[in-house]
This record gives sequence, structure tokens and C-alpha cells, in this order.
Amino acid sequence: MSGEGAPALDIDGTGLKVTIVSGLWHTRISEGLLNGARAVLDASGAEVSVVQVPGSFELPVAAKVALENGADAVVALGVIVRGETPHFEYVASAATDGLTRASLDTGKPVGFGVLTVENEQQGLARAGLPESKEDVGGRAAEAALSMARVLNGLRAG
Repeated sequence: MSGEGAPALDIDGTGLKVTIVSGLWHTRISEGLLNGARAVLDASGAEVSVVQVPGSFELPVAAKVALENGADAVVALGVIVRGETPHFEYVASAATDGLTRASLDTGKPVGFGVLTVENEQQGLARAGLPESKEDVGGRAAEAALSMARVLNGLRAG
């Protein structure tokens, strides 16, 4: 994902409950993603909670339960690094499909901050660390906030 062409989004979180669901694999990268998302959400005025799960495969069920139990939006954060087996494709597909399903089933937004990278360096470049080129966690939080506002507006008619 490139930062070029990124839209200006409504990231006012006032009155919104947002849950960050974060995988624990690749600690330095996942902590960077979490810190980026947390900074955006804290600045937005949203009420924020954090749930950590073992890895990216576990993100969808935690996201769905959070959305079903009062969260207005979820920010899903994870790191999947390609290895030498098809495991990467299975986990990436399951996480992506599952998070999409959680969002569609609940009618609530999931900000997608799951990195699917070839190596650790690519993850570090996107983790929102001081030396990173991108802040995917922050951008996922912005998307979740913006979509919560869009959906609230659609429901208000």
C-alpha cells in the first residue's frame, strides 16, 4: 500500500466505541501498528479498548464478537510474513475473508491493518515506527473511524 493519493477522511471519534484487535506475532512490527492505531484513535476522541489475540488467524472471531458486543468499529492489526510453505496464503486469506465477513455480518466497519509481507523489513517499513515509511495501523484506524461516520449517516437517512 502506498501513501500516495490517500484521501482526507473524517476521523472524529466523538461518541464512538472502537476496539483494536491486535495479533501478537512479530512483536516489534505489531507494537508499531498498535501504537499508530492507538495514537489516531486517542486523538479522535473515541473510546478505545484493546484486545490482543495470538495471531492474524484469530483476528476475525475477536473482531466479530467485539462488534456484536457494542463496538461501533474495529481496527484489526496483524503481521503475516511469507515463509517457505503455503501457510502464508492460508492465513492471509482466512484473515481477510474472516474480517470482511465480520464487517458484513454486523454491518459495522473493520479497519484493515493486516500486513502481508515478503519479509520482516517490509513489515518494519509499514509499522509506523520512527524509521518507517508508512503507518498502516494509523491508516487502518482512520478508515474505521471514517466508515463508522459514513454508516451512521446512512442509517440516519
